[in-house]
Amino acid sequence: MSTFADITCHRRLTCGIDLVMQPLPGRPVAAMEIRLPAGFAFERTEYLGVAHVLNEAVTKGTAKRDARGVNDAFDAIGASHDSYAGRETVGFASLCLPEFVEQVITLYAEILRTPTFPEEACAVAVDLARQSLAALRDDPDELVRKLICRQAYGEPLGRHALGDEESLGRIGREQIVEHWRRLFSSRRMQVAVAGAVDTERVADLFEREFTGFGPVEGEGEAASPSLRFNPGRSHHHKELEQEHVAICFPGSAVTDADFPVELVLIGVLSGGMSGRLFTEVREKQGLVYWVGAWSDHPRTGGMLHVGASTTPDRVDQTYATLLREINRLSEDLTEEEVQRAITGLVAQVRTRGDVTRSRASRLADDLFFHGCPIPITEKLARIQAVTVSDIRGFLARHPRDRLSVVTLGPRELAR
Repeated sequence: MSTFADITCHRRLTCGIDLVMQPLPGRPVAAMEIRLPAGFAFERTEYLGVAHVLNEAVTKGTAKRDARGVNDAFDAIGASHDSYAGRETVGFASLCLPEFVEQVITLYAEILRTPTFPEEACAVAVDLARQSLAALRDDPDELVRKLICRQAYGEPLGRHALGDEESLGRIGREQIVEHWRRLFSSRRMQVAVAGAVDTERVADLFEREFTGFGPVEGEGEAASPSLRFNPGRSHHHKELEQEHVAICFPGSAVTDADFPVELVLIGVLSGGMSGRLFTEVREKQGLVYWVGAWSDHPRTGGMLHVGASTTPDRVDQTYATLLREINRLSEDLTEEEVQRAITGLVAQVRTRGDVTRSRASRLADDLFFHGCPIPITEKLARIQAVTVSDIRGFLARHPRDRLSVVTLGPRELAR
């Protein structure tokens, strides 16, 4: 049997959990990912940053254990545990030996259902968020990404995970608990499990541990905010040796037929040292210190980004060159470039994507975007079918006549 066999079990449990499992017999580990729609896009506007703060505080004590006890419980079974607060979801992930899956599920039920949010831990989490926000001012790469998302996406999807200084000042234990009570519920949970697991046993464990968690009436999955593109141009003055440029325009949603084409397009532009932007803008012309292209996908849409750092006196030339290189793909894109990008994408999936933890993460993505698991063979087939003509068609359907542009540094664009 191929290592990429997509034998999955997908079901909605009685407790409300949307659960997908991929048994991988013979694997030495099991991976688990839990997601709830409770990210910063769902924060109340007066308490921006609360999802990030909650993520820092939620493991600092439960009804049974203090923070040290929670960590010790995972360490005792050799299980990793990570968490994050993203744009639309708050997530929890673990990797463990298959024989300890039950203990990990029980631990996550304890963390998610009975956090105590100690006052001191909440205060420390807010203080750490303030420090991170202050440090952002000295990280121009991250700062320009924050600025372009805020401008291009607007509210609420363009928010930053750390909120702002004013909103962080309003956050205390009461606001953290309110966010948890409002958005944490088994009926909102999406769970992905991959590895050497018994699917019936895992389903029974989640049913047992999470029945009755959170509000019952009218508390299904939270509606995702709509993605709206806001064109415009802004300059943010900062005395730097480098000038940072960020360009954004609408792309495709993960569920669109165009999505595989977009992946290949990004590979052509920025797929390693053979990507067009690196070879044409950096190597041949020597215009930039760094250049790249990437896509970003909230649940309801997608955006394409191109960015670079250059010298202030070359910012206008760099900006024009970035746009020219994208537009030029409609004229002289070669089959060789397309195949190289496809090969890179397929190789990435067949190497890193086959790791058990990546399998669970991919299944969680499928639930989030598609509502069901999508066979990896189907995804790869769509990527491998992309042609030069498809990319030209994509560029025609996603014109660059309306852009969102941000510059950060000492010099504003001249035009």
